[in-house]
Amino acid sequence: MITLSKEIQQAIKDSQETPVRLVDPETNVEYVVLSVETFERMRKGVYYDDGPITEEEQTALLVEMGLSIGWDDPEMDVYNDMVPRRDDESSTR
Repeated sequence: MITLSKEIQQAIKDSQETPVRLVDPETNVEYVVLSVETFERMRKGVYYDDGPITEEEQTALLVEMGLSIGWDDPEMDVYNDMVPRRDDESSTR
């Protein structure tokens, strides 16, 4: 096992529990330092991100939900040809 230098220890303290990126100056290869607990969660696929959902993630979830309830059913194609309701039309038809 390798002991952390004072510089890396300080970077970890300053990172506020986010992974610390290191660069090998000879190869320019980047590495990430993270706690064993975080590494084990990621390795086991139990990584949870409670950050805001991105637009891409939202779109993917909407597509997945639509497909799961049958929106890809050929019988639903009739709705593609419907004339959309205008804003000035009554909503109580």
